Amino acid sequence: MPTLVRATTETLVHIETTRPTQFIDITDRIHALVSASGVGCGIVNIQTLHTTTGIVVNEHEPLLLRDFESTLDITAPIGGSYRHDDSTVRTVNVMPDERANGHAHCRALLIGASASLNVVDGALRLGRWQRVFFAELDGPRERVVSIVILGEPRSCE
Repeated sequence: MPTLVRATTETLVHIETTRPTQFIDITDRIHALVSASGVGCGIVNIQTLHTTTGIVVNEHEPLLLRDFESTLDITAPIGGSYRHDDSTVRTVNVMPDERANGHAHCRALLIGASASLNVVDGALRLGRWQRVFFAELDGPRERVVSIVILGEPRSCE
């Protein structure tokens, strides 16, 4: 039975966003972490630590990224009517400096908070055009992504 490399700590990647909606390519950072991990075959899990962000695997093509943003604008528009933003009825998890961000929570629901990707032969396994994006849905803000890599060690030959 193979010995598994166990992550003793997570890696936290800090991201500073600059726009209300933004797709930031974090693929190269993940490639570097996988390469340095010593894992030959396994899984890398990428998870945002925020409820108004997401993790997306798709193509890095500028017009397509604009299409993603347009789709989110249509599906959950900024300035739409969201019960989450109604301070006269909302009583749970309310902060004094609360933003009106019901749209961002709804967008995050559509995108998802994490992605688990394969590590094969010591490298992140992605398709030809696939890239990993951190999706900011309520920026600009300082954000954090948790990355954990688990798997079998590379064989020492």
